[in-house]
Amino acid sequence: METILLNKLSTLAPKGCSKEKTKDKTSTMLDELDELQNLMFAENKHSLLIVIQGMDASGKDGLINDVFTSLNPQGIHVRSWKAPTQEELAHDFLWRIHQHAPAKGMIAIHNRSHYEDVLVTRVHSLIDDVDAKKRFKAINNFEELLTTNNNTTILKFFLHISKEEQTARLNERMQIPEKMWKYNENDFKESERWDTYMKYYEDAFANCAKIPWNIIPSDQNWYKNYLVAQKILATLRAFKMKFPGMKKS
Repeated sequence: METILLNKLSTLAPKGCSKEKTKDKTSTMLDELDELQNLMFAENKHSLLIVIQGMDASGKDGLINDVFTSLNPQGIHVRSWKAPTQEELAHDFLWRIHQHAPAKGMIAIHNRSHYEDVLVTRVHSLIDDVDAKKRFKAINNFEELLTTNNNTTILKFFLHISKEEQTARLNERMQIPEKMWKYNENDFKESERWDTYMKYYEDAFANCAKIPWNIIPSDQNWYKNYLVAQKILATLRAFKMKFPGMKKS
């Protein structure tokens, strides 16, 4: 099993990394991403599932807005996962997720994901370690099914922020009018469980590592956006796609 210790990993850009130059590089990459996404939609052979995980205020919504807004909405489906409904709880925990797996030609972006069912459920003691191991196995099988049966590539991102940065961002939601709509009193209660969340995130990384996790330093949004865009661009380039010819009548 892969060992990832989050407290050993920086949440910041490397020293000397230029903010302005990095933002310029990101802008150039986003132009190419737009072209490749249109090509992917036209070719209709590949699908891409982007999993975005992170603590509250880690910048998941902002990432989606900054990196994907310029892409063709016909080829993208964004799903934000909340607590399961009663109907969803009546099925297996992956039932609701599978319905939103990407079709060929599509990019699906999951803001939170099936990993919530081995994270928040453990933090709040809704499942025990035995159940968690069963779910890890189910997740691995699910991801293998997508990759082998539907030519789906899965990119898993964990937006890694410091506890201090999270606190600052949560406080901003009480002070800045444009951010007040994000305020949720429960976020502060969850932040008190920081160490427990880190423990279970690391366990998920270790047990579901066949498809590797990308740990993204996220205290600085400009660097976070750059790293995620860079990884997605490299992935789409590797598909070596071609526009299909005219259809014969």
